[in-house]
Amino acid sequence: MKIRDKIAAQLPGWRERVRKLVKEHGDYKVGDVTVEQIYGGIRGVQIQVTDISYVDPMQGIRLRGYTIPEVLKLLPKAQGSEYPMAGGLYYLLMVDEMPTLEDALEVEGEWKARSAIPSYVYKLLRDMPPDTHPMTLFTQCILALQNSSVFVRQYQEGIAKVDYWESYLEDSLNLTAKVPVLAAFIYNLKYRDGKMDTPNPALDWSANFAHMIGREDDLEYQDLCRLFFVLHSDHEGANVSAHTSHLVSSALSDAYYACAAAMTGLAGPLHGLANQECLRWLLNVRDYFGGFLPTPNQLETYAHELLKAGRVIPGYGHAVLRITDPRFTAQYEFAQRHLPEDDLFKLVDLIYQVLPGVLKRYAKIKNTFPNVDAINGTLQYHYGVREYEFYTVLFGLSRILGITAHAVWARALGKPIERPKSLTTKMLEDMVSGK
Repeated sequence: MKIRDKIAAQLPGWRERVRKLVKEHGDYKVGDVTVEQIYGGIRGVQIQVTDISYVDPMQGIRLRGYTIPEVLKLLPKAQGSEYPMAGGLYYLLMVDEMPTLEDALEVEGEWKARSAIPSYVYKLLRDMPPDTHPMTLFTQCILALQNSSVFVRQYQEGIAKVDYWESYLEDSLNLTAKVPVLAAFIYNLKYRDGKMDTPNPALDWSANFAHMIGREDDLEYQDLCRLFFVLHSDHEGANVSAHTSHLVSSALSDAYYACAAAMTGLAGPLHGLANQECLRWLLNVRDYFGGFLPTPNQLETYAHELLKAGRVIPGYGHAVLRITDPRFTAQYEFAQRHLPEDDLFKLVDLIYQVLPGVLKRYAKIKNTFPNVDAINGTLQYHYGVREYEFYTVLFGLSRILGITAHAVWARALGKPIERPKSLTTKMLEDMVSGK
């Protein structure tokens, strides 16, 4: 397979770069960790190296060096669509090379050949209580697939350490092939009385998800899925889900364990669940104004009251970005083109015009601009996917693309088990007092 061959060809150079950095500059001090950072969740501390993605504070996420607008422009498009195929994106994340249409189609073909789900996984999902959260189901079925891990089998057979990455790649391709089918089954099980549309071999990875949840004739929603899954595929290597995955896989737990662990982190309201919370807040704002669009002055007053009461307005601000999130912009432009008269989008648009000016008056707020969560749910809601507890599964389905790419390269470069050091409170007290 071309992805495997491309990675293999790059590895000698990459391993030499890492070896040289550690040997010649191993004692170079990258930064000091403060007491505040230790107690503040090590926010902003540089603890990870990855070349797959980077969040530029002034340009947003870069995927293999490309900005979001560049990725959307340059990746090969699905036939008849203005939006990229996920197969091309996965090739870019894995290989660090902008794919041709042939490259993208090869990955899509690999996914189709690997997408079958064992019957016991479906039985597991059906046997769960009906009120089980979709993210719980999604995590469980990823774990249920773990017994098919190629890495585990080859590790037990005595595979050489320098070859770990190849079996990780196999596991990653197998898992990424299956997650749209699993996510669609969960959606149908919970919200469509178990009705399941089988995959359409003529459709790409992203559009097939739309097809499997009953949107086979909705070309706009298929395009939204293509856009959504590209935008949410990765976001550096040290956010909660990515770092969790890296930590778990550093112990040589396989890709299934690592991705399942990542999904449990993604399920938190401070991470992937935020898109659900943003839509819930938008619906509450709409209800507060009786279903009508408020005037700018009314919305400004409402926002001030919330902030004065110590409430957080979800969807605005970001730990790194100091601009409007380009992923927000990409979806905003999609909405302007396809649903300009949607009432909820009009509210999103009004908030976008009013809220940054309000937030600027509060000194503690460093970033007054919207992040991707501010609009995610609105688009899904418009196209009939209104079960917002499912939105984090959509996020996770996409993010596994980036997580598995990180895992493959971590094994390819021989990264060791992650083992930072903890201190006691007394040790810190002695340090700061000079003892």
